[in-house]
Amino acid sequence: MNDGEITVILQRIEQGDAQAAERLLPLVYDELRKLAAAKLARETQDQTLQPTALVHEVWLRLGGDQQPGWANRAHFFAAAAESMRRILIENARRKRAIRHGGDLAKVSANSTGFDLASPAEGNEDILLVNDALDAFAAQDPRRAELVKLKYFVGLTLEEAADVLQISPRTAKRDWAYARAWLFNEVSRLRG
Repeated sequence: MNDGEITVILQRIEQGDAQAAERLLPLVYDELRKLAAAKLARETQDQTLQPTALVHEVWLRLGGDQQPGWANRAHFFAAAAESMRRILIENARRKRAIRHGGDLAKVSANSTGFDLASPAEGNEDILLVNDALDAFAAQDPRRAELVKLKYFVGLTLEEAADVLQISPRTAKRDWAYARAWLFNEVSRLRG
């Protein structure tokens, strides 16, 4: 992907070029799909979203072919990260909802015996991280944005540093601080 080309197209969108948004998706699609695949690979086995579906949902939430004005590549990918986070959180909440079985144990009809699987911890964990991240964002927005890019989108620290326009060294320090803070907050939320 050519970052300069993306920036030019984002600037054309900002200037009102109606055809520029149509050229944006092909340029960012592969990168968004790789990020979605990496994120979903770390999710629990009960995750039903596919990378392609996640990318399409993110694209639609960002405005589809009616893209808003993006300041630059970092602005676009930060918005994509937030959209991806919200989609995953909504999916986890939906799965946890009582009308969808809530915390009931799942029974495998394919097993030779009576196989009971415990409820997926992944959905609960992602919701706890989301609640902790909301609290963290209130006090430290930049570090919270780094967490969103790394945890929810799956960027490396170097990629996230590039998007946030900070040095990789700063990103590493911020990540260490954020992990410790979030660990303490998630532990507190668990009770």
